[in-house]
Amino acid sequence: MVRCFLIHTVCPVSTLGAGESRVLYSRVFGPDEAIFSDQEMTPEERRLLQKEKLAVVARQVRSAVTLSREASGRLMAEALLGEEALALQEADSGVARLRAGDPFSGEMSALWLGVQSLGFTLVCEAHENLLLAEGTLRNLSRHCLEQLHLLGQGSEVLLRSHRVDALLNRLLPHGQLLFLNHRFAQSLEKEVAAYMAK
Repeated sequence: MVRCFLIHTVCPVSTLGAGESRVLYSRVFGPDEAIFSDQEMTPEERRLLQKEKLAVVARQVRSAVTLSREASGRLMAEALLGEEALALQEADSGVARLRAGDPFSGEMSALWLGVQSLGFTLVCEAHENLLLAEGTLRNLSRHCLEQLHLLGQGSEVLLRSHRVDALLNRLLPHGQLLFLNHRFAQSLEKEVAAYMAK
């Protein structure tokens, strides 16, 4: 099962410090771990704990993207509107292992794509099929970039969160990875395109 999906920054942004990352969108699947802990927590404390866990993941992925870019030595060119597919092809990608307790109670795998200044991260349970998860992450990222124009100037993912939610409901229902045959993938593409055209 997928634990969460994040869209966050991976490059320095003027309002953030050098090592910080800002979570722009997050969606958590499955039960809240804090409910099963022996500590009594208020809903506000649970929300803050969840927010901090997601921030930890975003910082770890930001570090991995930075290291990957430094190691490759490639210069990052800004893509224009309509060049989202090219930006996605040139995206840095990888997998990071999240040990038990850092930040989730069990061991997790974080698959990430660094597309220019944005990071797309899918946190899965350790036993999940990583190839299937990578295909799902690339598909989600492609739809987010193409349909929501996230690379454009003044793009604000926070204002389009309902559209990202709709994408997740169709491509990652209840956090479950889908095996897609060609015909089912085409019908999903049509469904997503029709929804995004509204």
